Amino acid sequence: MKKSLILWAILIATPLTIRSQDLGDIDFISPFNDGLSAIEKEGKWAFINREGELVIDYRDDLVLTYFGEKSYPVFNSERCLIVKKDDGISYFGFIDKLGGTRIKPQYLNATNFENGLAIILKLHKISLGQNDVLGKKMVDYSYSELAISPNGETVYYLSEKPTHVTLSKDFLKGPPQFRTLFISDGLIAIKNEDKTWSIKKL
Repeated sequence: MKKSLILWAILIATPLTIRSQDLGDIDFISPFNDGLSAIEKEGKWAFINREGELVIDYRDDLVLTYFGEKSYPVFNSERCLIVKKDDGISYFGFIDKLGGTRIKPQYLNATNFENGLAIILKLHKISLGQNDVLGKKMVDYSYSELAISPNGETVYYLSEKPTHVTLSKDFLKGPPQFRTLFISDGLIAIKNEDKTWSIKKL
């Protein structure tokens, strides 16, 4: 009976010891945002809650946002940006507060959520048929700028027409830039081709 009690005490104490070790040697601690704080250790990021508990373990796919002189990942509308590379192309998606993927990495670019909306560049793929000379399928790619909800549903179409893109790491050196940005709850600014701006009500 005594041995059982000792074994039970060791089993209970072990997770607490491991948890405290996980939170040591931290390089950076961000302010709390949406109830969570990002912590950095050796180039990887994790999240803790207000009780100091590690709720999302260290990972290297979180997207950093610049805040003055420091950049770190943030939650907003219970979503945090992640990125995954495939054939040299970056694809963006979102995780929830448990670290689960809620919107799989599929966008050519994405912003953090703000007031329940995020701006994303949605990729379109159109098959043009077979090229018999090259022996491969011909595909045309383009993207549209949209505003989505935290569930990934399209709320607003922000671009009038899709933008053509060559989906190759040799041509697409980084994520395409946005032409729209939120300036208030119901207003967006749109950058025109002549570099001027227009304001549009949502």
